[in-house]
Amino acid sequence: MNLQGQRDLVLLTELERDGAVTQRSLSTKLGVALGLTNLYLKRLARKGFIKITTIPSHRVRYLLTPQGFAEKSRLTYLYMQYSLTHYRDMRARLRETLSRAEGNGVKRVVIYGTGELAEMAYLSLCETSMILVGFIDDSRQDAFLSYQVRQPDALDGWEFDAVLLAELERAAWQREHLERQRVPDGKILALGPSV
Repeated sequence: MNLQGQRDLVLLTELERDGAVTQRSLSTKLGVALGLTNLYLKRLARKGFIKITTIPSHRVRYLLTPQGFAEKSRLTYLYMQYSLTHYRDMRARLRETLSRAEGNGVKRVVIYGTGELAEMAYLSLCETSMILVGFIDDSRQDAFLSYQVRQPDALDGWEFDAVLLAELERAAWQREHLERQRVPDGKILALGPSV
């Protein structure tokens, strides 16, 4: 699903939920400028997915048309397909990375991160004979999946064979942080290219 489809889905969902929602609120939800939000809304109206009314004259209200409901259903289906494909791809990448590490003798793994990818990493790790030492993260989160979350400097006192980077957007930053902690590059596991 492309970015435009995702934005259309957000807009149609928000307009169905609250037809009196402001463009400023919508622009915040989308993470785009107010003027761009106005253009998106006009495009949806031009395509016949929404009607824009002014009742009373100073108040704007958005109504989904039957075509708008159909488009929202279609986009929801595409988004679910996209999400499941992305999930399967990430699980395959995690399995591949962990399988390669296990084949290289890695037994004890630390997971760096506490997001959705870290949760998938934990599930993938449970499918191997490797042991989870714990989770580290820069956030102030106390626990994740019933494990205490520590700051990365806690690695000094842990015995581990590898640290799995479990945040794609921050992987480069995490790697640099670990190198400053004197974790050898050979002990850092990053997800390989998409399969």
